[in-house]
Amino acid sequence: MTKDEKLFNSGVLTQSRPGAELPPTELWNKKKNGLVIIECPQQIPCNPCYSSCPTGAVLPFNKIIDVPRIDYTKCIGCSLCVATCPGLACFVVDLTYGSEEEALMKLPYEMLPRPEIGEQVNCLNRIGEVVAQGKVVDINEPRKDCTLVVHVVVPNDLVNEIRAVRVVK
Repeated sequence: MTKDEKLFNSGVLTQSRPGAELPPTELWNKKKNGLVIIECPQQIPCNPCYSSCPTGAVLPFNKIIDVPRIDYTKCIGCSLCVATCPGLACFVVDLTYGSEEEALMKLPYEMLPRPEIGEQVNCLNRIGEVVAQGKVVDINEPRKDCTLVVHVVVPNDLVNEIRAVRVVK
């Protein structure tokens, strides 16, 4: 089974590919407020990430089914695309936050119970397994539509794995 077949059959991203690429290291390690990562590798008719981006970092689509492309030099880590994406495929990673061992991730959250600032949460990988604990340091609702953007301090070495959080009550 090819990598494309695995993605199509399971929905779990198994490698970097167009529409699901990491930011360039030289920018990612220096950009205050972080850079967006969009993991949207399948061609579907959707473009809210583009239409919500205030700086033009998400580049225009030639066709509505194009996968997102990003100009990382324009990204300011605002997380509007995180709150807008109906597939919860956008998140922001700030590698300049805290110490060398910590990073800040801005993740979409639409579940109950809602997290609280200061709370420890389970950090989940792409298949829902707990891979770390994180601490919620901020929560906002940029679009006022019940999609929260939860700011979580996570282990720096796991930012390529963590894709969601779960409240532990």
